[in-house]
Amino acid sequence: MQAVSENNYSKIFVPNRARVIHFKFESNNKRMKFTDDELWEFCRRNDEMRIEMTKEGDVIIMLRTGSETGDRNAEITTQLRVWAKKDGRGKTYASSTDFKLPDGATVSPDASWVRAERLEQFTAKERERFLPLCPDFVLELRSASDSLKSSQKKMEEYMENGARLGWLIDPKAKKVYVYRPNEKTKILGNPKTVSGEDVLENFELDLTEIW
Repeated sequence: MQAVSENNYSKIFVPNRARVIHFKFESNNKRMKFTDDELWEFCRRNDEMRIEMTKEGDVIIMLRTGSETGDRNAEITTQLRVWAKKDGRGKTYASSTDFKLPDGATVSPDASWVRAERLEQFTAKERERFLPLCPDFVLELRSASDSLKSSQKKMEEYMENGARLGWLIDPKAKKVYVYRPNEKTKILGNPKTVSGEDVLENFELDLTEIW
């Protein structure tokens, strides 16, 4: 593992009016991509921000959400967590958890679930960092600052990297976009619940608490 010097980093100042920042790194006029250690340290130094990295190496910084989105996200993760504890076949993760996808991108879904047997391959130390896998289930909750197009693209990337089920929830439009690999996206209009199908068996998300 490469050692990272404390002197190589500085905190980033972001104006309050900015919601999403997308930038690239260069070194000696050449495109640069963070190593896993460098990205981990960069995230640690700017832990008040939500940071992701595309497979090309572009870094995306998202500021913390407002109270409405935060409340919805808490409701979703609570429902999912309660089910997972009863089910016992896997673990759920909140939006602060980053995963390194097979294509090299590092992402943090708003909620996710991973089968227990997939986690057994990692040591306790490895599980303290970015998990090098794509969750079985991923959920993105669209906020006021998220474009629908970019959110849909992100869901498609999850499917390409091995996710078995994904939900993109758009509270304003009261729609749920259901993603499965190699299948056409289903769009549910103002549903009261959405089923976890054969991935999250016997789980239904109560959307009356989200709308």
